[in-house]
Order: sequence, then structure tokens, then C-alpha cells
Amino acid sequence: MMRSFESESLSHDVIHGYIPFTSSAGLPPGEVAERQVIDHPWLQRLRQIHQLQTAWWVFPTAEHTRFQHVLGAMHLATRAAGELYATLVESCQDVPSRGYIECLMRLAALLHDVGHGPFGHFFDRHFLAEYGLTHETLGSEIIRGELAGLIRGVRRSPNNQLADGETLDPEQITVLITRPRQSDEGCLPQWLRFLRSLFSGLYTVDNMDFVLRDAYMTGYSTRAYDLDRLLHYSFFSPRGLTIHERGLSALVRFICVRAELFRAVYFHRTVRAIDLALQDLFVESKGFLFPGNPLDHLDEYLQLTDWSLLVRVAGWHRSTNPALRRLGQQWKEFLGRKIRWKMACERTIFFAPGESEESSIFSNQQLFEAAVRSRLPEALRRLPLRFDPARHVHRPGAEAPAAGQNFLYDPATGQVRSLDARELFRQIPLSYRICRIYAEDHRHNAELAAAMDQLLGASRTDDATNM
Repeated sequence: MMRSFESESLSHDVIHGYIPFTSSAGLPPGEVAERQVIDHPWLQRLRQIHQLQTAWWVFPTAEHTRFQHVLGAMHLATRAAGELYATLVESCQDVPSRGYIECLMRLAALLHDVGHGPFGHFFDRHFLAEYGLTHETLGSEIIRGELAGLIRGVRRSPNNQLADGETLDPEQITVLITRPRQSDEGCLPQWLRFLRSLFSGLYTVDNMDFVLRDAYMTGYSTRAYDLDRLLHYSFFSPRGLTIHERGLSALVRFICVRAELFRAVYFHRTVRAIDLALQDLFVESKGFLFPGNPLDHLDEYLQLTDWSLLVRVAGWHRSTNPALRRLGQQWKEFLGRKIRWKMACERTIFFAPGESEESSIFSNQQLFEAAVRSRLPEALRRLPLRFDPARHVHRPGAEAPAAGQNFLYDPATGQVRSLDARELFRQIPLSYRICRIYAEDHRHNAELAAAMDQLLGASRTDDATNM
């Protein structure tokens, strides 16, 4: 049977090459094409939200958007489904058809960022959190309400189609794109819980794409890790997503490159200074930017993007409202990259398995600040300073929601074991914090660094005493 090219479109991507998706031509009446989902305003909106929330102000080529990323994640979902479907069927009962699994994963990957606001995760912390939301939970409501009808009408991907009697369930997509909760573990089918590890585990269709994409677009690396090997040696065992020992080095490389991107790009000293300046501005500005809970104002939220926000604040300095005019002048300086904060000193602290990060003074910004100020000379203790203990999780500890989803196959024994069973993996820290102090100038760098080193010395002594 000749392949139908009429019902397929291609998007050329700098990372993955051609990304195919279904289009309406040649489909049965009433069936929804993937292109209709991609062209929906909620997806097209992502063209106006940068993938790197503020790092594009530091890395001039990193102008890529959430839209390019979700297309890439959709493509990786197809690749993962192709590698893993057979072992999913072997390990779980009542698994739907391959067409169902592939379409479900593709749409979940395509829609996983649909709830993002301007500046991405920054907006989660400084706006959505006030309403008990994250971009994932807000995205789930958008999927349930705005996109559910389209989702139920999708019946095929470029490679496969649903079996007779199957209909995609939007609720299962919301399960995949939100972090695991203990309360829902018992009521979900095992195959769906296993698939969720490809969206919230150690290596996912989300982070496998953004590590490659961000590394390429920032100039960090054109081939950051071995995607092919990582997928090739992955499979589902009865315990969950498992990697063969032959692929362990590729997984460790992926984890280390992702951590290095946090150090070199996402937590770059100037990027964090911009974040601090943006945080100061946003606290006073957000009441003028959006009327309240996005769930009550979805039409307005649809229009809220990086573009709309930056265009709007750029004109505030001409406002007749004195408060807006004052804020507008500050935004004008911000948009001109006149950033108040300069990094004075930096130290990185790694937390290995068995070390309590929660008990560390560096895990709390207020405690960190108080401890440093108490070690400064009296004349400097009231200096305008900002304290930034930026945190990255290399791999989730046992208490993390995403923990317990990834396993290792040992060919010598034929057993599926914890990844910690191998020294190569055990050597990876659980997390680290890049602890920085920012000041308005560099006149007191030496004193600030000395106070930081005193604090680190005291912290190490306390840790040794508690062992």
C-alpha cells in the first residue's frame, strides 16, 4: 500500500532534522490532525515565550522559543515510543495499541508547556504560585477545557493510528505532564505510571530535547550527549523505565551535561543578576500586568507572553499614572540592560547522598544572608546586597516526587537494580547550590568573599561534628 504523503507535513528542525506531523488533507471527515493542535492559538502562543527565560539577554543566539522545544519533544516522544512499546506490553497489562501510546505521548510532549507564562519558570515562582498553580497544573486545566475536544478527535500519528474503539483521553495527558503525587499512584494503570517516567524522571522527552537545543543555541555544544545510545539501551522492565548497563555511561554523560548547562547558562552570574533585577521590578508591576488568577481570565492569559509584556512595560514611562511612570523608567533601564546588581563572590556547595541539604544554612536564602552579614565588618553589615543560593538537582533523592522511576539492568546477573548499585552513578551528587552575593559595585568583594569563606568553614565544622 502506497504511503499517503497528503496527510503528512514536515517541519525542519535544527536539532532533529525533519519532524513529521499529520495534516488534514486525506484524513477521514471529522478526524482531527496534529496540525490543528499545533496551529491552535494556545500552541502558537508559545512562539512568543522564550525557552530560556532571561538567558537570551546574555547569550545572543539563544532566541529559541517554547514552540520549537515542544515540537522537538513531540518528535522525541515518537522515538521513545518506537524503542519502548514492545517492552511496555511485556511488562504491563492492558496496554492500549501502539498507535494510542504514540499519539498520547506525542500530544503530551506537544502540550507539556502550554501553561507557561512570560519568562517561563520565573512566572511560576513569582505569579502562579500565589494562586496555588504551576505551569503544569494550569496547563492541565487548559487541556481539559480548551483543547479536550481536539485531543479526542486525533486518531493517528505519521507512523501509527489508534485501534478501533480507542479514543484519546485528555485526562491521561494531564497525568503525564504533571509531577507524580502519592495520592494518585494506586488509581492509575501501571502502563500510564511507567510512561510518566518519560516526562518526570531522570531523562525525559522534555529534558532530552532542551539539553540538546539549549546547548546548541547558546553555543555550548553542537552534540552535548549521545541521544541515540541513551534511547537504544532503554526499555521497560516490570519495575519501570530501565537502562541497560551498556547505556549507563550515556545516562551519566547526559546528567553531567545538564548540570553543566545549569552552571554555565541557566545560572550564569549575569543571568542571575538579571533575574534578581526582574524580580524587584515584577513585584511592583504584576498588579498592572494581569487581573488575577489565570483560571478566571484564560482569554487574557492567552494573550500574555514575553512579547506582550515587554511591549507593554516599554511604554509605561510615558504614562500619566505616576506609579506606572516610575515603574516604566525602571523597566526602560532594565530593557537597556542597566542591571543594578553585580556579582561580588561565588562558592559552589555539593550535596552527596547521605548529606542533609535541608539542614544546611545555604538551603535558606534568609539564613544565608543573616549568617554572611553577621560575619562582615560592622560598617558593611547594612550594605545593599542580594543573596542567591541557586539550586540544581542532579538526580532526585529518595524523598523527591520523581524518584524511584529509573532502574538499571545488570547483564552479569540478569537483575534489574537501583541505579545506585553502580559506582559510576553513585559518584553523581544529589544536588548543588551556587551561592552568590551580589552588590551594587565591586568595592567590597574581598570582605564579602572572606565572610562567605568563614561561613563555609563553620558549616563544614558543624557537618563534621554531626557525623
